[in-house]
Amino acid sequence: MKTKLITLSILLICFIFSALPLMAQPPTPPDLGSDAPVDGGLSLLIAAGAGYGIKKVREMRKKNNEVDK
Repeated sequence: MKTKLITLSILLICFIFSALPLMAQPPTPPDLGSDAPVDGGLSLLIAAGAGYGIKKVREMRKKNNEVDK
């Protein structure tokens, strides 16, 4: 019983002292407008997707025309 009390006391002290550094953190800085522009990369991705789509449509039409002949 005495051993459990000592172990519990040591564990409690460890938890108390480990929580103190967590509360000592500085506050987070205010948001300074961290909006990132997405125009350049997004435009390139849209253009690449459109080009790939056009290529696939042309391949499908070419394949369908060969089957019809």
